[in-house]
Amino acid sequence: MKHNHHNEQRYTCPMHPEIVKDEPGNCPKCGMNLVPVDANEKEHSQLQHLHTDNIIEASSHEEHVVEQRNTQGFQKYTCPMHPQIIQDGPGQCPLCGMSLVPIAKPVTHGGHEAHSSGIADFKKRFYVVLFLTVPIMLLSEMIQHWLNIHISFAGSNYVLLILSSVVFFYGGWPFLKGLIGEMRAKNPGMMTLVAFAISIAYIYSLAIVLGLKGMDFFWELATLILIMLLGHWIEMKSVAGASRELELLVQLLPDDAHLINGDTITEVKTDSLKENDVILIKPGEKVAADGIIVDGESYLNESMLTGESKPVEKSKGDKVIAGAINGNGAIKVAVSHGVKDSYLSQVVKLVQDAQQSKSKTQLIADRAARWLTLVAIVAGVSTFLVWYLSGKGLAFSIERMVTVIVICCPHALGLAVPLVVAKSTALSAKHGLLIKNRTAFENARKITTLVFDKTGTLTVGKFEVSKIVSLTEGLSEHELLKYAAALEQNSEHPIATGIMQKAKILAIQIPVVGDFNAITGKGVEATIEGNDIKIVSPGYLKESNVELPDDYMTDASETVVFVLINNQLAGYIALSDTIRPESAEAIRSLGIDNIKSVLLTGDNKRVAETVARKLGMDFFFAEVLPHQKLEKIKELQAEGEFVAMTGDGINDAPALAQANIGIAVGSGSDIAAETAGIILVNSNPQDIVSFIQFGKATYRKMIQNLIWATGYNVVALPLAAGVLYKMGILLSPAAGAVLMSVSTVVVAINASLLKIK
Repeated sequence: MKHNHHNEQRYTCPMHPEIVKDEPGNCPKCGMNLVPVDANEKEHSQLQHLHTDNIIEASSHEEHVVEQRNTQGFQKYTCPMHPQIIQDGPGQCPLCGMSLVPIAKPVTHGGHEAHSSGIADFKKRFYVVLFLTVPIMLLSEMIQHWLNIHISFAGSNYVLLILSSVVFFYGGWPFLKGLIGEMRAKNPGMMTLVAFAISIAYIYSLAIVLGLKGMDFFWELATLILIMLLGHWIEMKSVAGASRELELLVQLLPDDAHLINGDTITEVKTDSLKENDVILIKPGEKVAADGIIVDGESYLNESMLTGESKPVEKSKGDKVIAGAINGNGAIKVAVSHGVKDSYLSQVVKLVQDAQQSKSKTQLIADRAARWLTLVAIVAGVSTFLVWYLSGKGLAFSIERMVTVIVICCPHALGLAVPLVVAKSTALSAKHGLLIKNRTAFENARKITTLVFDKTGTLTVGKFEVSKIVSLTEGLSEHELLKYAAALEQNSEHPIATGIMQKAKILAIQIPVVGDFNAITGKGVEATIEGNDIKIVSPGYLKESNVELPDDYMTDASETVVFVLINNQLAGYIALSDTIRPESAEAIRSLGIDNIKSVLLTGDNKRVAETVARKLGMDFFFAEVLPHQKLEKIKELQAEGEFVAMTGDGINDAPALAQANIGIAVGSGSDIAAETAGIILVNSNPQDIVSFIQFGKATYRKMIQNLIWATGYNVVALPLAAGVLYKMGILLSPAAGAVLMSVSTVVVAINASLLKIK
């Protein structure tokens, strides 16, 4: 017998990882061949005994680990300073010329996230410049005068020039490079202004060393570049945090998958999976591809994909989404399509498209940023001329010009909207709100009337048992349902499906049926447990002169079938397209926001009126054909209403296209989704309320950022120009750089605070 268990080969079942044996063989539960398992896999198999919630809690920590991806279709690159720029490969930002960096970052040992190359570069340059700034300041006459010290030696001014040149060319290189990029893109902005300011300071100081009379600008140049590097380092970290939601979506897809080939399992790359491949998803793992479960059952956490916080029970025949986290059961999944066509891939693409699309608010901000760049140049030159012509020295006048130009950098304004866009679009995707049209999303604040399709939107879209009533003493509701389920178990009719679903939920044992017979157009009958059982329509009762009890009541929206035992009325079962439990609260919330709710349905007036009354809706349109739905939307718009329409079917597509904002529920048709600007993954009416509230919150964030990004200039620019100079208040170029950087950081932090309630 072996005693060294650390070295012996162990075997486990792919479908039942709790089965671990010392020798190969067959699984005692399912008969599959056991496969080799190492110590780590054995340890992982113990997850089979953990509660699903514990697995989900553990998986939440994965959000803090960012993986380097090489998966086809998922490696994206972005500009560190312009997060709205996203492309599939490396390159340069068309706005500022900076090198694009991977959107996902590698994991370092110890579990700490490595800095992206852009952030790390600014950090390194900052420390180098900081090291050089100390001797530069000590060799500067102005600083020596303030500190009452004297440091001078032969060639000290040339040492100062050399150190300052290193600071200018090394520390200032990102800005000089950005200037070239912005000029090529014919889009002058922040990099142009900073490069212009430091170049003037350097060239003027160089001229002083070479013989021009005056005082050099080297310490101001060094501190200005130092502060700008520090500011950009902090800004880029803030930007990374504000736009991190897209990274989290990208990282949901695992790198590897367990491909099943007969009785063997092979580790393959996720991007190599193709349609009809069968893969194994072990407990606690992420689903590697969209597909259908062919064996096994489990609870899946889809919260990062749909916003549904509760684990969803999945069994054979159910669809699964790539990126969902498996619970405590092993499942086999038949792949529906490759990675590029997966739901997650489509969501990421949709988010990227929305982030790169520009709404009216973004276009206004872009124009304002261009104007602010022009204002900065004009104000800087004007400030120089005013001070120089008024008798102030060249150095003083240049210092004022540089400070004004730095203060007016439109960086905060340029990021004000894109950061909110990056945050809101990806954040909404994680909560089941997919934004196709940015303008429609921002216009949510204008909605005055919300039009609902009924079936599949306010209701679940299928017949469900809403009432079981026994009319016979001693006969329970469960027994009544048992007889009905026995008769309906082989039928595909929606009523039969609803009854069988209820019986399954209540775990009712179906008895044996004999002498089954269909009563044409009226129902079915059979012998069950020695009794003659019939399930019939109201028409059969009328023809057979069977009277209904005095207290019989039914809803106009319900369909009722009656159960007869030995030709005696034993009870009835009511079915209806059940109203979603969230619908009433959603309608109430809309009312609080002064948004009118309207029901638009092809159902008859009695059903529409019943549903509208139950939910407290303002009014309804019934018996409306598809083309008439569009006309009803036009009528509301003609009355001055800003109309949002939500629906899930092909017949809703024209109305969705006509509405000011079209909202398609995700369970609906592709045509409905194509014509709508917003897609709700969960078909939950509460998500519509969340969409409107989040749209309003997003717009508020944009306006707040725009106000801050432009408003601080009202105070800072005059101070930079020196209007309070006679009162002893004067901003240095370094102080101007601090203010400019702080304004950008405030914008980034404000965007990162955006939340979905």
